[in-house]
Amino acid sequence: MILSMTGYGKVVVELPEKKVNIEIKSLNSKAMDLSTRIAPLYREKEMEVRNLIAQQLERGKVDFSLWVEKKDNSDITVPVNQGAMAAYYKRLSEIVEETGIPAPQDWFNTLLRMPEVMATKDEAVELTEEEWSQVAEGIRQALQHLMDFRKQEGEALDKKFRANINKIGELLASVEPYEKERVPKIKERILDALQKLPVDYDKNRLEQELIYYIEKLDINEEKQRLSNHLAYFISTMEGKHGQGKKLGFIAQEMGREINTLGSKSNQAEMQKIVVQMKDELEQIKEQVLNVM
Repeated sequence: MILSMTGYGKVVVELPEKKVNIEIKSLNSKAMDLSTRIAPLYREKEMEVRNLIAQQLERGKVDFSLWVEKKDNSDITVPVNQGAMAAYYKRLSEIVEETGIPAPQDWFNTLLRMPEVMATKDEAVELTEEEWSQVAEGIRQALQHLMDFRKQEGEALDKKFRANINKIGELLASVEPYEKERVPKIKERILDALQKLPVDYDKNRLEQELIYYIEKLDINEEKQRLSNHLAYFISTMEGKHGQGKKLGFIAQEMGREINTLGSKSNQAEMQKIVVQMKDELEQIKEQVLNVM
């Protein structure tokens, strides 16, 4: 079973005075690329959160956000660092006096915006084990929602890949009638061209050259290898998850065989079939980037 790297999960943890929002998004990436935005109170747990996400999601470009919303009935008083405010005022007043830069019209609002002057209520309290236990459970639930999303997307990719592979197999089978007609037509075309030349030629040597030329145009090996790659792609999909890179490699090998078929086909009808194969393969290559 394959899993998509695309996913989304969100959980809201209800606490007495606030709501903790947890949101996780993931897109395709060659490795684990994790960025986090965590409310100040919970930053001490960032490494624990990162390890949990990396262990569960394994690969992908992941955005994790955890923010807090105060409830209407909660105490929203905010402590002010008066010492920091006084120090900022003193230093800024000295700069105004030394440089002649106009002093702010509203000192109070200017000072409140300075670093470390104000602290949120969350920064003024310590995180309890009981609260973190509830938030951590919310993170696990959000991860599970994202994994469910990945499974659902993976099922859709599985159906799409099977349809593409089956179509390439059908197109490969449709090559056979044209292949049987191809050799006599090539031989006939060469003989017609030689008969128009005002010179005699060695028929035995011509037969040898024709055999060599037709062997170079033989596509049986390419057909067999492409068939094997199609079967290998399906069997790989049915294995354990984490096969995205392997499927990408198989798709590359399929592309090589299809390109060789096109270069050897030397016939309009077969070229059209090769173009259709390439279209199906291109769809596979685009979507396989999303596979875990």
